[in-house]
Order: sequence, then structure tokens, then C-alpha cells
Amino acid sequence: MKAFVTRRKRPLAVLSVLTVAIATAVAISVGGAQARSSADELKGAGATFPAPLIAAWQQKYEAAKGVKVSYNPIGSGGGISAISNKTVDFGASDAPMTPDQFKSCGGCVELPWALSATAVMYNLPGLPNNLHITGPIIAGIYLGQIKKWNDPKIKAVNKGVNLPSLDVTPVYRSDSSGTSFNFTTYLNTVSRQWKSQIGRGTTVNWPAGVGARGSSGVSGVVSRTQGAVGYADIAYSLKNHLKFFSVQNRAKKFARPGLAGIKAAAQADRKFNPQSNELSIVNPPGSPRFAKAYPICTYTYVILRMQSDKANLLKPFVTWALTSGQQYGPALIFQPIPKYVVIRGKATLKKVHS
Repeated sequence: MKAFVTRRKRPLAVLSVLTVAIATAVAISVGGAQARSSADELKGAGATFPAPLIAAWQQKYEAAKGVKVSYNPIGSGGGISAISNKTVDFGASDAPMTPDQFKSCGGCVELPWALSATAVMYNLPGLPNNLHITGPIIAGIYLGQIKKWNDPKIKAVNKGVNLPSLDVTPVYRSDSSGTSFNFTTYLNTVSRQWKSQIGRGTTVNWPAGVGARGSSGVSGVVSRTQGAVGYADIAYSLKNHLKFFSVQNRAKKFARPGLAGIKAAAQADRKFNPQSNELSIVNPPGSPRFAKAYPICTYTYVILRMQSDKANLLKPFVTWALTSGQQYGPALIFQPIPKYVVIRGKATLKKVHS
């Protein structure tokens, strides 16, 4: 399988895996995050970003170990709230918890357990996939400054492409979202105006555009709106058959959000935040080492209570997800996490007890 999507159609088998995984995640979301777990299962809630991979894990882990795992993709903010309120056994967030959130959680740890990319999607009928775009152009669109597709700045990086005089409609997450955290962190690095006026966060005051809940909501609005631009993890982009940009990195190369681009970006930071286990791999340096790096990549985190009556189930499941479970990631464009991240994760799990 190719590490990224070309203008040719992806193999039907891969798209089928994506469709089944995301459909499973959506079906699971019908269940509430508020019910406590029964003795023989694990319940989680949180980020939509890793939901396709977690859906695959659920099926494989129950088949292999006989333990049922349910997951409600309600967004990173909801996942942090759910684990803090002790209504789930594990939470998930693309944005690492803040010191205040750790305090509110009252004895929680988090660790990276999946790795992928945020795609910048667009709806332009009749035009090819993987048009070029730069960070400053993306910031200009979401600041409401670039309003037409045939804007000179977009034309300059897409020479020979007949861009229409069509309105650009930016679409953003209206809920508390780790994907928004990843996206706005990137915008902070490429636009001084964005950094000074908007900043980064799971929620921000978006200057322009249309809001939608969840990655599926953003993908849905983009798919229905000609001229729209949105952001979501690459699995949702593929599932909805949406086109997405090649984004210029700091090495001045246009990179795609595929496995090769994610793997290159993952080499950017080996220094964990000692409290949160955060690793930031957004917009890596422009050295030749990162020439293939896609600049909007992120780890996504699992959050556990250090004292849990489900510790005997949680620790084996998360250990499996960090190790054997990684093999199910590439089909969904999740790059297996590096060995040093696995080692850190296993060390963190030692803090979890019953």
C-alpha cells in the first residue's frame, strides 16, 4: 500500500477498512459516556481523531483477549471531562492536558498511543487532489483575509491550475477538539497575526467560517459545500472521499499527510514533557532530515486514573494498543509509534494500580 494518496483511486480494500472502522465508531457513539463500566468490560470516551483506529482495536482485542472495549468519540474535551468525573475507565485526547486539567482529574496520567496527521481538505469539483498550499495561506483563509479560490497567493503555488472565482468557506470544529489544538498550534507557527490575535487551543474564537461538531461534522460540511476548506484527521478525509492539500513544510517541500510524511515528522521531538508526556511534532525544522515531513502531525493520548478498580484490565489493553495494536494503524493512515514512545508508555503504565 502506498504511504499516501495519489490522484489514482485507493485500493477498495483500504477504503472498506476505513468505512467499517469509522462506521463502528459512529455506531458506538450512540451509547452515552456516563454509564459506569461493568466488571468485564472497559469503557472509554474522547477524541474523534483516533476513533477509526480504536474501532479496529475494539474488534481485534475482544477477539484475541475476550475483553469488550467500548468507546464514545465525543471530542477531546469530553474525554477529559469523562475521565475526570470517573464516568469512564479511560479518556482520550489529541491535546495534552493542561496543569489545571491534571489537577481537576485528581490522580491521572496520560501517554501517547497513536500517531497520525491532520489533513486540510477542500471541495473543488473538477480540480485534482493534492493542490498545493502554504501555512500562511491557510492562516489567511481562516482569518477571513483570503476569500476567493483564484486569489493570487493560491494561484502562485498552483501554477497551471485554472482556479475558479469561487468563495472560500473555512469550516472549523465548534466543539472542544484536540484536532483543533493540533491545527491551531500549526497556525501559531506560521502566522504571527494568528499567534497574536487568535492563539492555539481546543477551542478558539474563529474569525471566519462555519462551525461543525466532530471530525465527521466538519467532513460532512466540506463534502456538501463547494469551495469549502476544513481540517480533520486523514482517515476521515479518505472515508468521505475528500480531496486534501499537499502542505509546504519548513524545508520548502510540499508534503502529503501519508505514512511517510507522518514518520518523518515523528523524528522531530524526543523530549517528553515530564508531567504530561507531551511530544510536539508540529512544523518540524527545515533540515534535510525532515524534507518529507508533513507539518500538521500529532500524537494522540490516552488518559488513565492511577488508581482504578479496572487496572487489571486497563494495563493489558493499553500495553496491547502500544505494541500489537499498532499493526492495525497503517491501513487507516496511523503510523506505528516509535520504540522510545512505547518504552515511555510502558513506564507510565506502572503508575496505574487497583
